[in-house]
Amino acid sequence: MAFKLFDYQSSGKGVSKTAPQKKPFFRYWEIFGRKFWKIIELNMLYLLFCLPVITFGPATAALTHVMRKFILEQPCFVFDEFFTAFKKNFKQSVAIGIVDVICIASLFVSAVNFLYAEKLPDEYMVFACIFICCATVIFIMHFYIYLEIIALKLSLKAILKNAVFLVFLGVKHNILAFIINVAIITLVVMFLPFSIFVVIFLPLSLICFTTTFICYPVIQKYIINPYYEERGETNPELSPVGSDESDEGAVFVDRGGTEKEIKAAPKAHGKVIK
Repeated sequence: MAFKLFDYQSSGKGVSKTAPQKKPFFRYWEIFGRKFWKIIELNMLYLLFCLPVITFGPATAALTHVMRKFILEQPCFVFDEFFTAFKKNFKQSVAIGIVDVICIASLFVSAVNFLYAEKLPDEYMVFACIFICCATVIFIMHFYIYLEIIALKLSLKAILKNAVFLVFLGVKHNILAFIINVAIITLVVMFLPFSIFVVIFLPLSLICFTTTFICYPVIQKYIINPYYEERGETNPELSPVGSDESDEGAVFVDRGGTEKEIKAAPKAHGKVIK
């Protein structure tokens, strides 16, 4: 299927089933415009919850949860959703967050040492290239890790396995998200220390919003939609808000125990890519 900019299939609130879908590019700016002040509020709330450092993971999961609500155009009480997601996903996300903080600190130290080194052997350049490639893959994996934590019911092992596959399955989406993320980060770094004031209000939540908009459809395509198709059902996320098929809660609707477990992921509501 041909890739479209910000490819995403979902109807907004109050849109009839027969209404034509807006182009993803225009949907992105429409949602961003409507949620602009909420996105600023979330940026400040996110920074506040990241201050203890150890809560970096849960705060990121909570921010991602709210952004997913935004791009699905589901009803959302920002503060309540943020706090609820923070507590609900604490166990899985705190482990990922601690590793992330360690990796970010290590990357920063390595970059500083590399930039200020007078002369490095050729072997170091080879190592640097391998390191950059690995860091890029891990960076792109994070487009999906927190989205999986808040949207799926899978083990941490299955989440990481899926993230690795999605790095290669969603190449076009990943390249677009990567370019935008790097561009935002570069602008912030270039204008330091003046950009510190801006960081308080927008860049972090903007990165999360944009990444969610671009990459969540990949999770839908390869994980969520197949889950429902195996059961002869339609993903309720693709139904207009307010219709009988829509769902405001978790990705997988509770049908009173009638769901069947997927063999690839025992005791989990989700799908592990094979």
